[in-house]
Amino acid sequence: MTGRHGIRDTLTIVTSLSNDPRSVVILGSTGSIGTQAIDVIQRNRARFRVRALSAGGGNLSLLAAQALDLEVEQVGLADSGAVEDFRAALRDEAAKRGLKSGDFKLPDLLHGPEASTELAALPCDSVLNGITGSVGLEPTLAALKSGSRLILANKESLIVGGPLVKKVAAPGQILPVDSEHSALFQCLQGGKEQDVRKLVVTASGGPFHGRGRAEMAAVTPEQALAHPVWNMGPVITINCANLVNKGLEVIEAHLLFDIPFSRIEVVVHPQVMVHSMVEFTDGSTLAQVSPPDIRLPLSLGLGWPDRVPDAAPSCDWTKASTWEFFPVDGDAFPGVQLAYEVGEAGGTVPAVFNAANEELVAAFVAGRLPFLGIVDTLGKIVGEHDRVPNEAMTLEAIAEADRWARARAKELVGLSD
Repeated sequence: MTGRHGIRDTLTIVTSLSNDPRSVVILGSTGSIGTQAIDVIQRNRARFRVRALSAGGGNLSLLAAQALDLEVEQVGLADSGAVEDFRAALRDEAAKRGLKSGDFKLPDLLHGPEASTELAALPCDSVLNGITGSVGLEPTLAALKSGSRLILANKESLIVGGPLVKKVAAPGQILPVDSEHSALFQCLQGGKEQDVRKLVVTASGGPFHGRGRAEMAAVTPEQALAHPVWNMGPVITINCANLVNKGLEVIEAHLLFDIPFSRIEVVVHPQVMVHSMVEFTDGSTLAQVSPPDIRLPLSLGLGWPDRVPDAAPSCDWTKASTWEFFPVDGDAFPGVQLAYEVGEAGGTVPAVFNAANEELVAAFVAGRLPFLGIVDTLGKIVGEHDRVPNEAMTLEAIAEADRWARARAKELVGLSD
């Protein structure tokens, strides 16, 4: 992804011929992505070896159990204040297993905000970035600069730092974990770059599919958090309810596959069995189909170009089923179109979009902003931003855009200092 790469280049992965287990660093190991990746790895220990883990520090007992289970060399903690508690958790977990101090090797411990970035730079075959939020950008850049394959679940780092990521990424170095982008990745192998007409990104539609704008005026946080399929954190869940998350995925698809926004389409598919599609110029469409389970794209990232058998359940084709597809209602869900405009603008605008959105979702959950006010206020903030263009992008410019967007969002919802 240096400069402009064709789709075929994006799919060309250079792999080792060694039969040794692939070494993996997992960032965000105690979150949903990390725990499910570890499930795949635990069932395939002959194929993968986890070298290091990092986590924020919110679930130290789980992190300790993971470190002992996987016999990792290093552990990173974002929260320096949790170091002694983690060491105590390690001792407690070892005692539960009947292990004495000489029976296991304590991992080296890194701590502080840079811990994940330091681990991402370690020599290894793959780095799985499962961190949540724009703080994942520096670990993403570190993994790419080190030459490791990046298994990317942290979409924010690509969205807010797209030009910086594209500058350092080699062709085929990034494998996406989002089910939609993993689906596109697989479907694109069915044809040549010049034969691709468009990418079709599917959306579940969330809990409010079929409702008009007026019907969503009084939506409560509890209603917005009740996703019909997925169990996720509040920001992603509410962004699925207003389809802002799908807009972010459009930006991610553009950056990953170098397809113009005019050739990326979103359709609502409530059954979430078709994860995305690629339409070719001859009229054919290839779709990637499977029950919704993130372990499938995770296993693809870990094992590519090989597939990991039985990583996730497959479809039961003996049972009758109906799949539906609907166009996005742009009046009810304007966040999708706003994301297209943000992506086209580029520069620091996506960073502003991402940061302001997080603050506005928090304001909605706290009862300070109506549901429809999230996207309405988001559009206002984006329109006010003094954009730094792609060619002038730096980490400092992104950080400043992030700070400005958060402060402006808080000001607009009455939370400014």
